[in-house]
Amino acid sequence: MAFNYTQPLRKLGLANYSVFEHLKVSRPFSRALALALATVFLATGAAVSAAHAADTDGISGGPASETGADGRSRFSYQVAPGQQVVDEYEVRNTGTSAQVMTVFATDAFNTPDGGYGLLDTGVAPTGGGSWVSFAAGAKQLSLPLAAGATQIIRFTVNVPADASPGDHAAGIVISVKSPSGQVIVDRRVATRVYVRVSGAIQAALTIGNIAASYQSQLNPFAGTTSLVFTVKNSGNVALAANAVVGVNTFLGIGVTEPQHTSIEELLPGATRVVTMTVSGVAQLGYLNPYVHLIPTVDKDALNPGQFRQIDRDTTLIVPPWWLIGLILIAASVWLFLVLRRRRDDTNAAAWIAQMEAEAKLKYGTTEQDLVGAGAVTASDASPAPSTDTKR
Repeated sequence: MAFNYTQPLRKLGLANYSVFEHLKVSRPFSRALALALATVFLATGAAVSAAHAADTDGISGGPASETGADGRSRFSYQVAPGQQVVDEYEVRNTGTSAQVMTVFATDAFNTPDGGYGLLDTGVAPTGGGSWVSFAAGAKQLSLPLAAGATQIIRFTVNVPADASPGDHAAGIVISVKSPSGQVIVDRRVATRVYVRVSGAIQAALTIGNIAASYQSQLNPFAGTTSLVFTVKNSGNVALAANAVVGVNTFLGIGVTEPQHTSIEELLPGATRVVTMTVSGVAQLGYLNPYVHLIPTVDKDALNPGQFRQIDRDTTLIVPPWWLIGLILIAASVWLFLVLRRRRDDTNAAAWIAQMEAEAKLKYGTTEQDLVGAGAVTASDASPAPSTDTKR
């Protein structure tokens, strides 16, 4: 709160009034008086500010019995179409000043980040929130509560006869509006309400679109694979899930340790886009990213029965550049050796031919020249006949 000392003077039409203009006093006395008045004003202002800062506006509420809070974290009802349920709600003013609290019920929905959202205060509910009423059928209550006071209120859930099977999510809200500067601040606290109507209960999650991408690193064995997939609650009861994401390669061999995450509760019909990253994935050419989805329920929620695990995978082609590089290096070395051997063979043949030419020039005749001249060579000489002499 701003403490404005000129405001009272303006109300009296004396905004420009100065005390010192109407005091016939000496200058030293006027200075002393000004200092004294300033000290009083500052002390008063400090006291007012301290009192304002000490004030707190706190509100809270939760499930209760006729005697007080009963430890429940939510309202969960298993009902039949046309059934009526009566319960209690505790409203508490935990602040240090009196407050007027508005209590009402409204519909719930999933926010984009996966939270449990409720309609704005002025929006009329059309789902489970519209089934809740208070005393005399009122849709909201106005409760003035002193600081620290608590009040237990009774409400009724009237389930329509044609209500569809499954969970209908809502919330009971405590709203306190207060001015803050030029705006009105609506402070709210709420408690979840789940109304499960009997019938054909379907607990089912599905994985829709799935896409994978690979981010390489300098180390070819330390890349990352990002997996983006859409989870939808295609059943009619609220479900959460545990997700396991990993990467396989040839023959289903795991590349690295899989990653785990929890997916917050999805209301019936809600969808959520989940992004997960798996590190330490090598460039192996063929990669098979996969998702295992195991539905779960909150510990305080009604159990819908057995769940079915959902599995999806996709294919990712990642060229093994490190292997391609090794093959290219090996092929280059082999080609170099082959070409060098051929060159060496050619050089050797040329050297032999050169040596023969030099020998011919040096000795002047060859074996063929001698044969042409009628000389008998060693190959043409026949062996002498053997004689057998008898003695």
